[in-house]
Amino acid sequence: MRTFPKFIAAILLLFASPAWAILPAADSPAEPVETVEQEINPAQSVQDDELIGDRLRGIFAELPDFAGVSVAVNEGVVTLNGTVSDAEAVERAGNIAGRVTGVVTVENSLERDLSVDGNLSIFGQISGLIEGFVEILPLLAVAVTVAILIGLLGYIIAGLGFIWDRIAPNAFLGELIRSAIRFFFVVGGIVIALDMLGAAALLGAVLGGAGVIGLALGFAMRDTVENYVASLMLSLRQPFRANDHVLIDDLEGHVIRLTSRATVLMTLEGNHLRVPNSQVFKAVIVNFTRNPQRRFQFELGVDADDDPRAAMQLGREVLGTLGFVLDQPEPSARIENVGDSNIVIAFLGWVDQRESDYPKSRSLAIAAVKEALEEAGFALPEPIYRLRFDGRTDPLPIGRSSKAARDKAQAPPKQPASTPQQVEEDVKPETEIRDLVDQERKSGDEQGNDLLDTSRPVE
Repeated sequence: MRTFPKFIAAILLLFASPAWAILPAADSPAEPVETVEQEINPAQSVQDDELIGDRLRGIFAELPDFAGVSVAVNEGVVTLNGTVSDAEAVERAGNIAGRVTGVVTVENSLERDLSVDGNLSIFGQISGLIEGFVEILPLLAVAVTVAILIGLLGYIIAGLGFIWDRIAPNAFLGELIRSAIRFFFVVGGIVIALDMLGAAALLGAVLGGAGVIGLALGFAMRDTVENYVASLMLSLRQPFRANDHVLIDDLEGHVIRLTSRATVLMTLEGNHLRVPNSQVFKAVIVNFTRNPQRRFQFELGVDADDDPRAAMQLGREVLGTLGFVLDQPEPSARIENVGDSNIVIAFLGWVDQRESDYPKSRSLAIAAVKEALEEAGFALPEPIYRLRFDGRTDPLPIGRSSKAARDKAQAPPKQPASTPQQVEEDVKPETEIRDLVDQERKSGDEQGNDLLDTSRPVE
């Protein structure tokens, strides 16, 4: 048996011994006579008693705890006298004597040693522990050296970045592989060192406890683990590029970078917005930058007595004259619904976001179509409510007067304007947010932690 397990066992015995086994105590009652249930041999002789006594004395001579025990045998009855270190030794001596063949019964008269010298043996045990520790120091030094060398080898292998960067699809996964290599080499070095010291069983107990603790921590840190896994999946999928204009659920902004914990956006107001990657991975993402062509839409209402087809045709023609509206797909219009006092028409047009700013283009298109409809005589009515005070009150006239209604009925149908006025306005794309994102990516503290990879395709 190796020295290290003895050393560990002695320490555990030292601190696990009950207080009554170390401190002196009052005399305990005499141990009862143990009766051995076996048949008594009527032919037992003096020679048999001598053989039993010699056998017991030889056994007790090999056990240090029973050095002060005297044995007397007469007619198969064993009498034990003397002192032992503790009460457990008293019971143990009686059990040993009772197992010898030919013993009829055991008269256990052993007592615990209450002398000062006998109870200072703990210091002798401490001395033995110190001696054992000194003896194991060379082996301990060798085991620690082996563990350190194996751990250093793992760090050297993990430090070969050009290999793992080529194997891994991105820097985040490459760092994960390097961390795993370092972990396995360090753990392997510790296992080999403990095996050299003869403490493999201790390692099993430690690993078992670590497994239970790891399971508990896994449940406690579920959100953190989920976020870490989501970061890994996003780094592999690459759902967007830097400076893409995205809408993640209800969060809108330009992408600054993707880190191992969060996706960093710059909102349209110029603020930093950090979205946890676990939320990004499960969210509905709208990328406004992937397709440069984007359709805008707005609604205008005309009077219920107006011709909606003429208003739709006029609106399409006006949108077609705007330089920032694309010819293909061509502008369109459709009736959305008919209200109590108006007909709601939706006008649609397409712009190229690389050349025209979407909010500017939509705003100018609304103004141009509204002005054209008003110049052509189309009314853009507000909601109208009819009020009746009592049954004797005549209905109040609403809307146009009767004369205005007759004039409208006799007037020729409205014709769309043949040459709508073309609007010349600045619709160049806004670059303020993009410039801020570029500056942030160049000078940000997390520049080296960016998981966006332009060499990989966007999902």
